[in-house]
Amino acid sequence: MFKKDYETWMQQQIDQETNHRRKELLLKGLSHGTMELLRVIWYPTVGNFDHLYPEWEVRDMKSGYRYLDLAFMPGNSKGNVEVQDYRTHARDLDTRRFKDLCRRQSLLSLDDWIYLPIAYLSIREEPEFCKQLILSFIGKFLSYDVDTRLNWLEAETVRYARRLLRPFSPPELAKHLRISVRHARTILHNLVDGSHLVVASGNARFRTYQLNVGRFLENTSYEERVIDH
Repeated sequence: MFKKDYETWMQQQIDQETNHRRKELLLKGLSHGTMELLRVIWYPTVGNFDHLYPEWEVRDMKSGYRYLDLAFMPGNSKGNVEVQDYRTHARDLDTRRFKDLCRRQSLLSLDDWIYLPIAYLSIREEPEFCKQLILSFIGKFLSYDVDTRLNWLEAETVRYARRLLRPFSPPELAKHLRISVRHARTILHNLVDGSHLVVASGNARFRTYQLNVGRFLENTSYEERVIDH
């Protein structure tokens, strides 16, 4: 599924691009680190590549151009996910390149980009942590309306899952709602059946739950920010 969706997405990016330099970079293919982020982290977490633009071109203060690994631009917002390879960003980083890296991050911040650097080693060694980073990153751009058909305990459970953006257990929810663990399990099971939550761990006996990201993204609206692209 990833391969098919990835190839479709990349072809759309290439077909729609009129900027010669960016199209050239897209045809060349994405870096290994970016590919791994998409394959191991982004796609399993989000399930699509909507609003995501690889090798996105931005201007710098000297009227030059820079290219972002992955620009995430829903609505009028701007986010940037960068894969930091230890070999190129740390061990072999000389003074000039270090200054340029700092300049790059500073200019993006001043231009209202939400910047998220992810180490390549973390993608390999801490994929679940990286998935939580991506969820939290996306959460910066979203406003969420809870399904009006839910009762107040169910609605608050969905809000709780939305705020945490990580797996949580029935005892955690019970403490938050001030109800019994048994009642909390019933609420969680109902929300899983309604596709509001998914089981994060556990087989015969469910242990932890988290927000259903696919449904979450379908039922959210992107916050409008007055930003000049």
